[in-house]
Amino acid sequence: MTAILSEEIRLRDEICAVGKSIFDRGLTFGSTGNISARLSDGSMLMTPTNASLGSLVPERLSRFTAEGVFVDGDKPTKEAFLHSCMYCQRKSAGAVVHLHSTHSVAVSILADVNPEDVLPPLTAYYVMRVGRLPLVPYFAPGDEKLALAVKGLAVENHAVLLANHGPVVAGSTLREAQYATEELEETARLFLMLHGREIRPLTPEQAAGLRKPR
Repeated sequence: MTAILSEEIRLRDEICAVGKSIFDRGLTFGSTGNISARLSDGSMLMTPTNASLGSLVPERLSRFTAEGVFVDGDKPTKEAFLHSCMYCQRKSAGAVVHLHSTHSVAVSILADVNPEDVLPPLTAYYVMRVGRLPLVPYFAPGDEKLALAVKGLAVENHAVLLANHGPVVAGSTLREAQYATEELEETARLFLMLHGREIRPLTPEQAAGLRKPR
């Protein structure tokens, strides 16, 4: 078995395991959300369209070339471009997670958030795993303008929040992308719980000491 084939088999199984974990804990519903991972040769594996993350089949994942051309597997999601945009701008990214997680989506609908950095630095782990979170203006799913908007922000941000839609998060590994997405969702939940109350986020100096280059 070649090294690349062994890597592909491992990633297929990991995508399915992460998808089930996310689904079973109520972080996504129905057939919403998608996950991808990039192999060492640049090719990509991605969850297909109309597939529940809770019941993925390794052999049926969509496969793409390094250039983003669909090769085989089940029909790809129309949101595949969100993943390609992240990989194109972030050479170190090994995986991307996109969810319609409830609290993150709720925050993306609020009118009074800062579009340059939606969530305040409430906890150290949010700063370390997510950091800055810009808001991408609303575009209909599949709209090419959404791809351009995400591409522009992905240069300096490994996580973005799509208005009235949900988060897109890249990581060097699938587990890193998963954990960052979950930290974002938990911070969004805390933010909504505290909404309307005076808060004490980390100071700029405290946050600066925790941020990692992205």
